[in-house]
Amino acid sequence: MVHKVSLLFYFILFSLSLSGQVPQARQSLDKKPFVLGEIVDIPSRILNEKRVLNIYLPPGYNPKDTINYPVVYLLDGSADEDFIHVVGLYQFTAFEWINMTPKSIIVGIATVDRRRDFTLPTTIDSDKKRYPTTGHSDNFMQFLEQELVPYVEKNYKTSPSRTLIGQSLGGLLATEVLLKKPALFTQYIITSPSLWWDNGSLLNLSTSLLEHSGNRQTNVYIGVGKEGLTPTVIPRVMEVDANLLAEKIKNSKNKMVTVYFDYLPQEDHATIAHQAIYNALRLFSSKK
Repeated sequence: MVHKVSLLFYFILFSLSLSGQVPQARQSLDKKPFVLGEIVDIPSRILNEKRVLNIYLPPGYNPKDTINYPVVYLLDGSADEDFIHVVGLYQFTAFEWINMTPKSIIVGIATVDRRRDFTLPTTIDSDKKRYPTTGHSDNFMQFLEQELVPYVEKNYKTSPSRTLIGQSLGGLLATEVLLKKPALFTQYIITSPSLWWDNGSLLNLSTSLLEHSGNRQTNVYIGVGKEGLTPTVIPRVMEVDANLLAEKIKNSKNKMVTVYFDYLPQEDHATIAHQAIYNALRLFSSKK
């Protein structure tokens, strides 16, 4: 009996000694950060502030080699916004066994004030009072054209291919860039654009610049979910506005501009981005 108790005692001691070693073993693991990209602060004279860029460089990127990469400019590109999942989409679709998109540089533009940067001036008095910083998209477009794109093209190995991605108010801004400065980007991915802003005035803008946007192919994707009425005094429907935009671009009759309209009834304003961007990449790849 004593012998059995002794064996049980030693077994308990042995078990405790093993359990005591687990934390020590865990502490000895070699840990290091998982790095997805780099963060760059660039000063903007036009915006009178520093802007944060989250930049993803594709596997194999080497500043000393001769390979140049397409660049994707992502509005709402903070780490806690769309940057991580959009990088994942581009990485996934660039796998050699999928080969839907080329390896690309992703430039996520972190948000500061969406209503200030992404909206044109409004004539709606109630919106002016409710959102006093609005109406400075002209400055942000100037920042894109004169500061951001030149910075990226000076410091990274870039090809002439540039894509702009924007959703909601970001989609409104992407639409304004398309209609006013169409040659600034070669591809536009516009999802759930807030075209209701200023009672849809952007839809009345002339497409004359689109008619003379040069000899470079421009692809435009417009995706919208089942979203319904807009937050306006005069009722508007998001799906209808998005469709009107697609028809407006088609009516420019520029053979170098291709527009894809995509209605996703299973998605809404909150869920559409990921599926819509994937659809856009698939459609654009069919134009190769």
